[in-house]
Order: sequence, then structure tokens, then C-alpha cells
Amino acid sequence: MARKYSELQAKMSPEAGARAEEGSKQLIAEMALAELRRAMGFSQEDVAGLMNVKQPSIAKLEQRTDMYVSSLRDHIHALGGELILIARFPDRDVKISSVSGPSTSKDAAP
Repeated sequence: MARKYSELQAKMSPEAGARAEEGSKQLIAEMALAELRRAMGFSQEDVAGLMNVKQPSIAKLEQRTDMYVSSLRDHIHALGGELILIARFPDRDVKISSVSGPSTSKDAAP
């Protein structure tokens, strides 16, 4: 007979529980958008309702390999998260503070 994880967790030593938690965090650290949604306990319909779109839009978004950052940000926000963009260079990481509009820099292309 299958047992609930919560029953198994209650019987774990604190060390085993900590190892299980760390393993879980590592698995969630890198996953596809649909896997993340499922891991967070949301259905496509749940997310669609939160984003005020229809469920097929969520299915389509999760299958895309290229999308607008704003679409990804909205999807992550609906799951209760925050999207943070980091540009990784050989000598440093740079957090991108805003991608919401066109650049106002003098060096920006017209």
C-alpha cells in the first residue's frame, strides 16, 4: 500500500529530513516551466485563471522555446514567484534591473 510522504517524513530523523529537503530543492532548481507549475501544485487551468487567459494559452506558452520576458514574468508571478534575470559573464554576474521598456541611453539604436 502506498503511503503519503507526510507519513514517511514524520518518521525521518532530522538529518534525513534535511537531506530530503536539500534534494528536493536541487530538483526544483532547474526545470521546465510545465514541471515547475506541477511542482508548485498548479494546474494549467489554475494558472490560466490567475492570468485571465484560457487554458490552451498556458499549454502553448509552456511548449514554447522562445517567449517574451513579460510572458514568462507573468507566468512566474501567477505561481507566486518573482522572475529575476541575471547576465552571466566570465568575470561577473549582472542582475538585469528592468526590461520593461526601450532604453533611454544615448547609445541606444534609434
